[in-house]
Amino acid sequence: MSTDAATVLRNRPAGRPLSLPSYWPLVLGLLAMAVPTIATLAGEPWTTDTGAHGPIVLATGLWLLHHDGLRMPRNGEATGNWTVALPFLIVAFAAYIVGRAFDFVSIEFIGLYGAFIAVVVRLSGLRALRRHAFPLFYLFLAIPPPGAVMTMLTSPLQNFVSWSGEHISRGIGLPVAREGVVLFVGPYQLLVEDACAGLNSMFGLVAISLLYIFLAHRASWRHALVLTLAVIPIAIVVNVLRVMGLILISYYMGDAAAQGFLHSTTGLVMFAAGLLLVIALDRQLVARFRFAGAENNR
Repeated sequence: MSTDAATVLRNRPAGRPLSLPSYWPLVLGLLAMAVPTIATLAGEPWTTDTGAHGPIVLATGLWLLHHDGLRMPRNGEATGNWTVALPFLIVAFAAYIVGRAFDFVSIEFIGLYGAFIAVVVRLSGLRALRRHAFPLFYLFLAIPPPGAVMTMLTSPLQNFVSWSGEHISRGIGLPVAREGVVLFVGPYQLLVEDACAGLNSMFGLVAISLLYIFLAHRASWRHALVLTLAVIPIAIVVNVLRVMGLILISYYMGDAAAQGFLHSTTGLVMFAAGLLLVIALDRQLVARFRFAGAENNR
């Protein structure tokens, strides 16, 4: 080593000691709450039709927050204050404890979500909630709905879908009768509550459609509003088509085929069909009314 190089190394300033940001205990506490809750959700709720969209919404929601510009404070110091964040955190922590203690996973997740909101307010201020309103609302859709809420929401839809399946089947000459939500297809019976579990996939279709609408038409609120209002009727139509598919499979291929591999396959196909219908409607709105262009050119 030359004399000049040795002099440079000898005069090099000592490296700064590693310093953690002042908010690291808050972030670690949030992670400590999140890990057991995510493990609980992965064990059962996210494996059912009702909550299958949960991990997708959680992953894409966190990505969307990053895409929307939410970042940790660069200087290591939080820009929010405890005056606003602390009430959020107290209520959220109470809900988390109740949900965890009594095995109410929906309340537990709401508590975790509230704690996340409190951390955002503490780190970035209250204005961050307004700035990132849609991504934060979208993340809320990852909460698995309670069973009582699901029953209240899906019961009218089950009756409508079974009624539609009966009348469409009769219209094309199939021997189908109905008693409540039970369809009699020749010698077979289809319980719409089970055979049409795609009713529960409506939550997933709505969530993914909202993500598409936000990314494609964030600047055009009129366009986004029309598409959002169209998602629910599209989801209902898709579920009617799924029931019709299961009726045809039962009639021509037997009950074993309808309740086997093809049962899940029809759900996936109809979910994809619903998303394609949303995209097709989007293209028609752009071509006919040019909502997006009108908004973006202002």
